[in-house]
Amino acid sequence: MTEADMSVERMTKRSEFLAARRGRRLNGPYFFVETRERGDDAPPRLGLTVTKKVGKAVLRNRIRRRLREAVRVGAAEAMAKGVDYVVVARADVADLPFGELVHELSRRFSRLAAQSGDGQGRRRQSGA
Repeated sequence: MTEADMSVERMTKRSEFLAARRGRRLNGPYFFVETRERGDDAPPRLGLTVTKKVGKAVLRNRIRRRLREAVRVGAAEAMAKGVDYVVVARADVADLPFGELVHELSRRFSRLAAQSGDGQGRRRQSGA
């Protein structure tokens, strides 16, 4: 798949982020990914969340730039059409080597695509 074939759109509305919270969630050491299948054949959408717990604005913006570039460079190939992805970053992403960041994102996106394909993915329990 070429870069021209796969464009990733951005999520901008709070309601889109909240809808993704109700979907699947996959934890990792550097970030976790929440997904929601929209049921259409549109390009995947990406939302990034870096909370104030991570650090000041300069660090949060740097992490967001690194995540966007990692998706653009290689992780977008692992994203499925018709799915919203929200990446919630932890502070360790700032110091993670870029190649490893791309690999971790691709691995999470691939695992989520595999889970949605076989229907065996775990869903997060509501409530707590």
